[in-house]
Amino acid sequence: MALPRQIIDLSVTLTDTIKSDPPGLGPSISYLDHQSGAQEFHKMFGVPEDAMRDGAGPASERCQVTTHNGTHMDAPWHYHPTMNGGERAITIDEVPLEWCFGPGVKLDFRHLPNGHTVTAAEIETELLRVGHDLRPGDIVLINTSAGLRYGQDDYLASGCGMGREATLYLTERGVRVCGTDAWSWDPPLGGQAAAARANGDWSVFWEGHKAGADAVYCHMEKLANLHLLPATGFDVIALPVKVARGSAGWCRPVALLND
Repeated sequence: MALPRQIIDLSVTLTDTIKSDPPGLGPSISYLDHQSGAQEFHKMFGVPEDAMRDGAGPASERCQVTTHNGTHMDAPWHYHPTMNGGERAITIDEVPLEWCFGPGVKLDFRHLPNGHTVTAAEIETELLRVGHDLRPGDIVLINTSAGLRYGQDDYLASGCGMGREATLYLTERGVRVCGTDAWSWDPPLGGQAAAARANGDWSVFWEGHKAGADAVYCHMEKLANLHLLPATGFDVIALPVKVARGSAGWCRPVALLND
C-alpha cells in the first residue's frame, strides 16, 4: 500500500485566548464540561444525571463568532454586491467546489515591509524566480511576514498585502482561489486608511477586496504554516463551510505535498 502524501495543515486554531482580530470582532467560546452535558440530557430527555457512564454527559462548546474569525474563505459577496462587472456576487454556499481543490503555488513575500502593496511586477518577478507559469485552477498562497506574528500584539499590522492590480493579475490568469497568512488580503487596513486620509484618495482603501467587483474569485485569510511549503509541487484542498447566504465560511485548508 502506498503511503499517503505529507499533509500540512494551513489553518490556525479558532480560539479566544489570543488577539487575532480587532477589538470587539474576536470570537468568544464557552466550554461546557461533561457534568454540564449530563444536566442538559436530564433537561432534554429526562435521563437521570447519574445514569450515564461515570455520570458524564457530552462535552460541548458554545461559540459566538463571525464567519471571518479563524481561517476562513471570503466569497465574492463579501467584497461587493456584484462581481465580474455586474453579475450578482455569489455567496459562500454557492462557491463551486472544483475551485477549492487544485495545484498550489506559494509566493514568498516575507521580505516585503509591513503595509506594502504588492504589484503585478512583483508577482511576475516571484513567479520567474520559482519557475512557474500561472494556470487556470492554480491556488495561489501569499506568504507574508504576518504568518509568524499570529497571536502577537502586532499581528494585525504585520505583513504586506494584495492591491487591485495584483488581485486582477491573478484572476486574469484563471486563479479562482487564493489566500494569505495575514489578517487581510489587502495590506493592513490601518495603514491603508492612513494613506487614504493623507492623499485624499479613498479608492486605495480595501482595493484588493474591491477588485472582486470586476473579477470572480475567493480568497482565504489567516492561513498558517506557509513557511513550510515549497513554491510548487503540492496540491491544496480548501473546502469552506456552507453558511447560507454567507459572505464567508470557515475552512481548514491543507496542502498535500507531492512525492
